[in-house]
Amino acid sequence: MTFLSIKLTLDEIIDKMLNTVDYSKEQIFEISENSREEYESLKQELKDIREKVAAVIDKSEKTDMHARFARNRLAQVSRHFKSFSNEEVKKAYEQANELQVELAILQQEEKQLRERRDQVERRLIQLEGTIDRAETLVSQVSVVYNFLAGDLKEVGEMVEDAKEKQQFGLKIIEVQEEERKRVAREIHDGPAQMLANVLLRSELVERVRNEKGMDAAVEEIRDLRVLIRSSLAEVRRIIYDLRPMALDDLGLIPTLNKYLKNVEEHTGLNIRFTHMGRDLRLSPNLEVGLFRLVQEAVQNAYKHADPHEVQVKVELKPTRVVIVIKDDGKGFDTAKTSKEKSFGLMGMRERINALKGELTIDSALNKGTVVMIQVPAEGAKT
Repeated sequence: MTFLSIKLTLDEIIDKMLNTVDYSKEQIFEISENSREEYESLKQELKDIREKVAAVIDKSEKTDMHARFARNRLAQVSRHFKSFSNEEVKKAYEQANELQVELAILQQEEKQLRERRDQVERRLIQLEGTIDRAETLVSQVSVVYNFLAGDLKEVGEMVEDAKEKQQFGLKIIEVQEEERKRVAREIHDGPAQMLANVLLRSELVERVRNEKGMDAAVEEIRDLRVLIRSSLAEVRRIIYDLRPMALDDLGLIPTLNKYLKNVEEHTGLNIRFTHMGRDLRLSPNLEVGLFRLVQEAVQNAYKHADPHEVQVKVELKPTRVVIVIKDDGKGFDTAKTSKEKSFGLMGMRERINALKGELTIDSALNKGTVVMIQVPAEGAKT
């Protein structure tokens, strides 16, 4: 297979993936918009129903009062039947009967309005969950699309050897699919399950109120808040793993500090982070690239080196950024590491080339590993 045919094949795969992700994003967005339209419509309907319920209750109370007067009048007429004319007796009976029928109709109307109100309120809760999930998924799919359209599109230019390019492209697709499965599992086992539980328990609140009273219902709502907070935290963690939004807002140093603390908490690995130099803001592409390099180096150390401690040192200079990631793990023989096993390192080298920097890896068996990253700090500012 020629270099050109390999390039065309990989480009076609990437284009298909982009089209699929873009179409999925449009479908999710359409679901979100349809749900939002239905939500607004039902919200207005709920407002109208509540006004109607209030009006019917008011009218029922007035009709009930008139019906009682009419029944009292009819009772009076019945007791003193001979004192009233046939016309007066007939009028008293008809008036009492009409008011009683009108009251029954109003009570039935109030019941139907209350049932519809409860249905609308439950549907609004479901739609709120659907809208929130759709917005989260749109955000996550956007991250995936940007990755495919950015980093993955550069693969064709970064890899010049045809065979290496083919293996590299297939490996990327494999890793991408594994990442999708992982994210899908996390969403299914975490937020999706929590939200399903929230939905079920939210439908029980009214039943709890009717059966056990308002205090029990309030306690149930407090439990729901805890579940919702847990679900929100889990969603934020998943989004953060895909791309930390703090990178755009706070910059490289605070984001790395937060990320390394999260890794330390989730893995139990001892990580020492040191920042030297001024707290400069770099160009967005450079900050993303450096973050990914540190992320890859730390993950490689945790997965393959079995270290007790990892040290990450970042020095920001006006013209240059120097990052050192050092672990005391089992190390490896760089000369004997196969391409398949060094996929992470190969990706790091390709990324460092795109940043026009230098990557140095010093490792030996049972002596740990030192990764040094040096890149020009173009566009740095305080």
